[in-house]
Amino acid sequence: MPIKIYTSPGCIYCRTLKEYLKKHNIAFEEVDVVSDERALREMVQKTGQMGVPVVEINGEIIVGFDKEKIDKILKIEES
Repeated sequence: MPIKIYTSPGCIYCRTLKEYLKKHNIAFEEVDVVSDERALREMVQKTGQMGVPVVEINGEIIVGFDKEKIDKILKIEES
């Protein structure tokens, strides 16, 4: 299941999201929208906003670190 995360270097929520996915051994592609203008335009086109993180999981868009939605899509169960 392809996962893409649109991030920016100073974003605390982006860092938290990446750490969460790594903790669960979930691979993802990170795209820095500050250094990649094309990715920024792509993100804004998909979401209509400039805020990060934006997570795209198998074509589904999640704005922000919405742990509940991410867990549901990825079938993560915390023990």
